[in-house]
Amino acid sequence: MFFGEYKHSIDKKGRAFIPSKFREELGETFMICRSIDSRPCLRVYSMEEWEILDAKLRALPARAGAYKRKIYSSATTVECDGQGRALIPAKLRAFAQLESEASFIGMSDYFEVWHPDNWITSDGECSEESMDAFAEEFNL
Repeated sequence: MFFGEYKHSIDKKGRAFIPSKFREELGETFMICRSIDSRPCLRVYSMEEWEILDAKLRALPARAGAYKRKIYSSATTVECDGQGRALIPAKLRAFAQLESEASFIGMSDYFEVWHPDNWITSDGECSEESMDAFAEEFNL
């Protein structure tokens, strides 16, 4: 399970240090892709969780082809080096506007990678009032 918020640097080669707690959950090989919505972030999945997402995507109707192409064309298999760094492909770094730092945000069965400024903006979109309404609506 992925939870918490971490901030790490990205080196000039595009390698990002993956938080150790996240690496433990990922396993040796994992998947990274663009967000499945319009948010400018990346999603990182263990192979097990990627297979679950893959099954959901394959079950979509034919009219979802363009959507599926966006997700699958951005997806890549990644491994960490001996120092806990993973190379984030240039195309994905550009999509998420990642430069020298990244915020890693746990989302239970996957985690997201954000440009720190975009994460602050996105996090700010959820006000305390909306948190109250959400908790009440879903009986949390």
